[in-house]
Amino acid sequence: MKIRQILDKKGRGVVTISPGATVMDALQLLVANGIGSLVVLQGEEVVGILTERDILRLASRDPGKLRSESVESQMTQDLMVSLPSHDVQYVMEIMTRNRVRHLPVMDEGTLAGIISIGDVVNAVRQEVEAENHRLRDYVQGVVR
Repeated sequence: MKIRQILDKKGRGVVTISPGATVMDALQLLVANGIGSLVVLQGEEVVGILTERDILRLASRDPGKLRSESVESQMTQDLMVSLPSHDVQYVMEIMTRNRVRHLPVMDEGTLAGIISIGDVVNAVRQEVEAENHRLRDYVQGVVR
């Protein structure tokens, strides 16, 4: 399965934030949308990602700074991204090896969506279930 297929099912909407917003603004967006990360956009350009983990680190060091620190000061700038053409297995390996839970999906330099480790695990699970079903049918002699 390709990442494109995941985006086709889940949608391509991405909640974004500007680098100048406060971390508290970001926290409120995460909670309001029930998500774990925000892609940081400067105009149309992807410049980073801010995750729940980034916010928790700041809160553990100095909770008072949630209202004053900018997203830019806390975001990850050295982004790992996926392409729509990437295989799900490949992306799962990248996410696992690098311990990231969210990847922006870029298509010819444009933000095309975002995938989470949950999206990837669910896609792999569906592939395995379909393969198991086909194998059971084969062993039982069922023709479809």
